[in-house]
Amino acid sequence: MKEITRVDPARNAELEALEPLPSHYVDTSPFDPGEAERLTPEQERYFQASQWRIIWWRFRRHKLALISAIVLVFFYLCVPFAEPIAPYDPNTRDSHFLYAPPQPIHLFHEGSFVGPFVYAMTSEVDLETLQWVYKADTSTPHRLRFLCLGEEYTFWGLVKSRFHLVCPPKGSTMFLLGTDRLGRDVLSGLVHGARISLTVGLVGVAISIILGMFFGGIAGYLGGIVDSLIMRLIEILRSLPELPLWMALSAALPVTWSPLWIYFGITIILGLLDWPGLARAVRSKLLSLREEDYARAAVLMGAPPGRIIRRHLLPGFSSHIIASATLSIPTMILGETALSFLNLGLQRPAISWGVLLNEAQNITVVTIYPWLMAPVIPIIIVVLAFNFLGDGLRDAADPYKS
Repeated sequence: MKEITRVDPARNAELEALEPLPSHYVDTSPFDPGEAERLTPEQERYFQASQWRIIWWRFRRHKLALISAIVLVFFYLCVPFAEPIAPYDPNTRDSHFLYAPPQPIHLFHEGSFVGPFVYAMTSEVDLETLQWVYKADTSTPHRLRFLCLGEEYTFWGLVKSRFHLVCPPKGSTMFLLGTDRLGRDVLSGLVHGARISLTVGLVGVAISIILGMFFGGIAGYLGGIVDSLIMRLIEILRSLPELPLWMALSAALPVTWSPLWIYFGITIILGLLDWPGLARAVRSKLLSLREEDYARAAVLMGAPPGRIIRRHLLPGFSSHIIASATLSIPTMILGETALSFLNLGLQRPAISWGVLLNEAQNITVVTIYPWLMAPVIPIIIVVLAFNFLGDGLRDAADPYKS
């Protein structure tokens, strides 16, 4: 006798939503308990798929989250390759181009196609307004150089090199986003600033996940007095206002520390203050999972609590932890930006998007030189991308969402 399996049309609808099925695979007839039919190959593939594969199928349906993931990959590619991507060193000063406006890229000169080029700028001081005045010399185009040798740098502080993706034209400048009050290129600062602003969220979330899973796992599994003590600690930490606490702890960092140690100090501060939310989520989930049959079976077999939490309980909702952590990264990026903007975080020669925004504290300067607000654009894009990505992961990891 052939083996047969009943198939519910409602299940077929969920399968078609996750992975489109050919019409001849889907059973649309009314379900009759007395009837049964064999599973199709597509249905068997779904029922045999792992949890992570099903999450991936659901995540692909969230187009906005998928686009956000691509945008974040593009931004994070700038982290290891900031030196060759940036045309200048972010701390290099040019006294002849203070507050220089952005130089637009042109393709045509006097009706003829030349390729990507810029016009050279001449500068002079207006003695009446005491401001720099820049004029473009449109007589001669200066073509940009690609995959070229430019300003020397030390790649990751280890290897000296001069290779750049784009170099300024010989005999001209290339300030595509303008310069600041000391003549430093804003675009190069944005590229180098991504290294700190983007990684501070990842490192801080790693610390938060470790602490949140540790304390939340202990509170949820052991319960009793341990649960009460940890929950009271979490409530105290969550009752404190975040920004003033960040400011107080950042101001307590020694001023003699190097920029690298300041970076690690701020990262640890952000991670230590963000774990209570994740710990509460882990605790509530473990309170329900510890009563499941597989958890009780592990206890009866003599498994220690640490192994039960680590090998049996936490993997059951690891996808939810990843989604929650993704939504926490924008908070840490904004926290570092706010601290650096208020001169309580990183400072030059360290570069972050918050350090660059420190140049735009004066509203008069922003009104006259609006390109100093350029770091706001990548901050908004990254924060929105992480939020959309977190929403997509959360929906994909929800077992009750079709």
